[in-house]
Amino acid sequence: MKKILILVLIAFVAIGCAKKYVKPPEEPAKAEDVKPKEVQREKETPKKVEVVTEKVLTEAVKEAKVGPSIVEEHPFEFKDVLFSFDKYDIRPDAKAVLDSIASRLNKNKNINVLIEGHCDERGTNEYNLALGEKRARAVKDYLVSQGITPARIDTISYGEEKPLCTEQNEDCYQKNRRAYFIVTK
Repeated sequence: MKKILILVLIAFVAIGCAKKYVKPPEEPAKAEDVKPKEVQREKETPKKVEVVTEKVLTEAVKEAKVGPSIVEEHPFEFKDVLFSFDKYDIRPDAKAVLDSIASRLNKNKNINVLIEGHCDERGTNEYNLALGEKRARAVKDYLVSQGITPARIDTISYGEEKPLCTEQNEDCYQKNRRAYFIVTK
């Protein structure tokens, strides 16, 4: 626990503090220019706020030369499940990914997932929408068989409409034949 706290402190030091916005001096106001405070608040320049994301924090920890075993992936980011051409059955390499996802979902009962089914660009729009739905359903069925409550899993198909890669080669097509996970609460 102390190591994690130290790492977070190191990360914040590595990232730096949020910059403060200094308001330029104002000229004295004339009596006719004075307005009610509500109107004046609308025109004030908001202070600049720097948001530290999980990715920035992880990168800062890596730059601080901290051991790689301490930097872990975000607990609610899941790898894509890939499919073979014109197929929706779960491949052996995808079972390891799905087992890991099922384990994390079983440990975190407060999160739900939306599974998006995707296809490569080959085939008609209607065919790819149906194939994407079958892929999302196959992934849902596998997770349910691993003990995840069906009510925690929603599915949607995008077919070929949201490609991850737009080149026209087999490597790119493989990246697009996937089930993608979105975590919902």
